[in-house]
Amino acid sequence: MGIIVKQSVKGTIYVYLGVLLGFITTAILLPRIYSTTEVGLLKVIVTYSTLIAQFGTLGINGATIRLFPFFKTEDKKHHGFLPLALSVGMVGFLLSTVLLLIFKPLLVQMSMEKSTLMVGYINYLIVLVFFQLFFSILDIYYSALMNSVHGTYLREVFQRVLIILMIALFYFNLLTFHQFVLTYIAAISVPTLYILYTLIREGQFNLKFELSFLDKNLLRSIGAVSLFSILNGFSVIMIQNVDLIMVNKMVGLDAAGIYAICFFFGIVVSLPARSIYKIANVAAAEAWKSDDRKTLRDIYEKSCLTLFIIGSYLFLGVWLNIDNIMQILKPEYLAGKWVIFFIGFGCLMDMATGANSSLMGTSKYYKVQSYLLLILVVLLVSLNLFLIPRYGLTGAAVSSAASLGVLNLLRYLFLYFKYDFQPYNRRFIYVILIGTVAYLIAFSIPVKFHYIFDILLRSTIFSLLYLIPIYIFKISDDLNKNADIYLKKLRIIGKKV
Repeated sequence: MGIIVKQSVKGTIYVYLGVLLGFITTAILLPRIYSTTEVGLLKVIVTYSTLIAQFGTLGINGATIRLFPFFKTEDKKHHGFLPLALSVGMVGFLLSTVLLLIFKPLLVQMSMEKSTLMVGYINYLIVLVFFQLFFSILDIYYSALMNSVHGTYLREVFQRVLIILMIALFYFNLLTFHQFVLTYIAAISVPTLYILYTLIREGQFNLKFELSFLDKNLLRSIGAVSLFSILNGFSVIMIQNVDLIMVNKMVGLDAAGIYAICFFFGIVVSLPARSIYKIANVAAAEAWKSDDRKTLRDIYEKSCLTLFIIGSYLFLGVWLNIDNIMQILKPEYLAGKWVIFFIGFGCLMDMATGANSSLMGTSKYYKVQSYLLLILVVLLVSLNLFLIPRYGLTGAAVSSAASLGVLNLLRYLFLYFKYDFQPYNRRFIYVILIGTVAYLIAFSIPVKFHYIFDILLRSTIFSLLYLIPIYIFKISDDLNKNADIYLKKLRIIGKKV
C-alpha cells in the first residue's frame, strides 16, 4: 500500500490543483463568457470523442493493467509490449475513423434536430479521437511502470492551464469562437505529445517487437482480456457520459450546457479517487499475480476508508455552499441545482466502495465486472428514458446516481461472497457522525452579506470541525501519516522564517 499512498498523495495534489483550475474554467469563465449552447458544444464533442476513443483502444488498456507484470523487464524493453499496444491502438483508430465516417450522416441528423451548432464540428472528432486514444494508451502504460502521477498532472493541471489561456484569448477578441474551438481541441491534444516526450526522455519508449515472447497462451490471454476490456471500458465511459448525450438529444444543447456545468460540481467529489485508482490497478494486478490476499485486502480496506473520508468532506462541503454556488453561476443554471446533489451523492457512494473495480478488473473474474457494467448501461439508459422526460436534468442525475449505487452494491457483494473481503467497520460510522455534526454547525451560521465571504467562512468552520477530529481520533492511519509529514514540513519552514 506504500506506493499507492505515496503516489496517490502526489496525484491528489494535482487533482486539487485541477479542481481549482476546473472551478475557474467551468464555474466562472465558461458560464460568463459563452452561451449555454456554446458550452454544450464544447462538452458534447469531448464526450463523443471520449466514447469513440475508448472503443478505439480495442481493450489494450485492460490488457496493460492486468498482463503487463508478465512483460515487465529491467532493460526497459518489456518484451516489446509498447509497440504491440500502439499497433493495436492504430488499428482501433482506423476502425473508429471508418465507423465515424459511416455514421456521420446519422450524427448530423441527430444534431440538426436540437443542436445545429454541433453539425459544423463533427469532423473534428477524428482529431480528438486520435489524441485521446493514444494519450489513454501511453498514460496506462506509464502507470503500469509505477508512475501514475504524470498523466494526472497533464490532464488535471497542464491541459486546464492551456484551456484558460485559450479562453483569455477569446475574451480579449483575439480569437473567434471557431478559432477558440480549434485551440480548445489543441489544448486537449497536447498532453499526448508531452507524455510521449517523457517516455522517450526516460528511455521507456522502445518500438522493437519481440514476437518470440508472444506464445499462444499469452496471445489468447491478451485477446480475452482485451475483448472484455472493450466492453468494460466502453460501459464505464457510457455510465459517465450517456446522460449528457441523452440530455443533448432529448432536451437540447442548451440543457446539455447547463447539465455539464452542474455535473462538474458534483463530480468534484470523486476527483481525488482518480490517482488512487490508477496506481491501485497496477498494485492489484501485481498482488493477484502472486495471489497475495493480504495485500489485496489491505488495498480494499484502506482505499474504502480513505476515499470515504475525502468524499464525505467534499460532498458535504459542496452542498453546504450550494446556494453560494448558484450565485456564482448565471440564473439559468439554477435548473441544475439538484444535478449537483445527486451526481455528488452518486460519486460519494462510488468513493465509499474504494478500489473494488481495481480488485475485480485485475482478478481472474474480470469478465464478471464486464457483465455487471453492461447491465448497468442498460439500467442507466432505461432510467434516463423514463426520468428525463418527466424530471429533466434532475432525472438524468438521479439515473446516474442510482446506477452507480447498484453497480457498487453488486461489486461489494461479489467480493464479499467470493473472497470474504469486507472493508467496513465502526470507523465509517465515526466519519458519518463527525461529518453530520460539522455540517449542521456550519449550516446554521447566518447568511453573510457576500457569497464569497460566506463560502470562505462556512468552508473554514466546516473544515476545522471535520478534519481536526478525523486527525485527533486517528480515523485513517494513512491520512494521519501524510498529515504528519506535511505538518513536520510546515514546522521546519516556520522555524526558518
